[in-house]
Amino acid sequence: MEKLIFAPALLLCTNAFAQDVKPSPIKVSGYLEAYYSYDLNKPVNNTRPSFIYSHNRANEINLNLGFIKAAYNTDQVRANLSVATGTYMNANYAAEPGVLKNIYEANIGVKLSKKSNLWLDAGILPSHIGWESAVGKDCWTLSRSLAAENSPYFETGVKVSYTSPNERWFVAGLVLNGWQRIQRVDGNTTPAFGTQVTFKPSAKVTLNSSSFIGNDKPDSVRQMRYFHDLYGTFQLSSKFFALAGFDIGIEQRGKGSGTYNSWYTPVVILKYAPTTKVALAARAEYYDDKNGVIVSSGTPNGFKTWGFSAGFDYSILDNVLWRLEVRDLHAKDEIFIKQDANAGSNNMVLSTALAISF
Repeated sequence: MEKLIFAPALLLCTNAFAQDVKPSPIKVSGYLEAYYSYDLNKPVNNTRPSFIYSHNRANEINLNLGFIKAAYNTDQVRANLSVATGTYMNANYAAEPGVLKNIYEANIGVKLSKKSNLWLDAGILPSHIGWESAVGKDCWTLSRSLAAENSPYFETGVKVSYTSPNERWFVAGLVLNGWQRIQRVDGNTTPAFGTQVTFKPSAKVTLNSSSFIGNDKPDSVRQMRYFHDLYGTFQLSSKFFALAGFDIGIEQRGKGSGTYNSWYTPVVILKYAPTTKVALAARAEYYDDKNGVIVSSGTPNGFKTWGFSAGFDYSILDNVLWRLEVRDLHAKDEIFIKQDANAGSNNMVLSTALAISF
């Protein structure tokens, strides 16, 4: 009889204790991506062309990106701090001083409304531009597109964002330190601005429009830059997916000039996932920067390059991804340096990568 009385009491006490225990607002995670890229041009310095920032070392095994991240999330406050290393960090953070070269993300956010999903975030943030990030597992292809490589991966500033109750709309406005900057360029006193609008008409379609307005040079040679990124992702069936993107930008030819240099890049990516473990992807892209605003080639026609890639992904485990890719770049001029110091118009690369997230 005593057991019948004691057992329910113990169960009631245990349930009450479980209800009082809340999940920790702090989460620690990490990511590592090792890779090997065989560049058929065999560059002497083992470095890919200067406009390639991810997986930019050739003919050697290396680490593209590795980071440890601590995230803090409550109903009213959120924060992220991530330190990183790898060839991606070396290439993209080359202009930053000291320990800032290893800060992948560092920001804090405060919710501005109790009723609406309205936030203010400040610090070093992921870029509001583009469909790809530095984290390979989150991208459809092993290598990044020319559009992603030559637009900001990260930014520093203040962002106000709003997400609608049905989560179909996301709208953000930003004040930034510049075009992929932590510290401003010396002599620059002008803030830059950004906008982002994302619309999800259904669970199968995402449409995004992002912009940048600002000067990324000292005030003495100020040249205003206007840039727009537009893309859409589409789930065509349970196994087929498509992405179409188009970036375009203009920049003043000189301080106070009424004329502008322009560049643009379209891209299409198709993805086929026959199973939960296997995925195939193909990409076609073109980058036109004849005046060398973003990519300076020093050649008569400027940087005019087609790119094609095909890749294979295999999920070894839920958090371990192995990838293969062949990529060919073809420029109008001979801009790719070969092992014999001669230049050619083609650059073919075979790459493999192994990524783990935890």
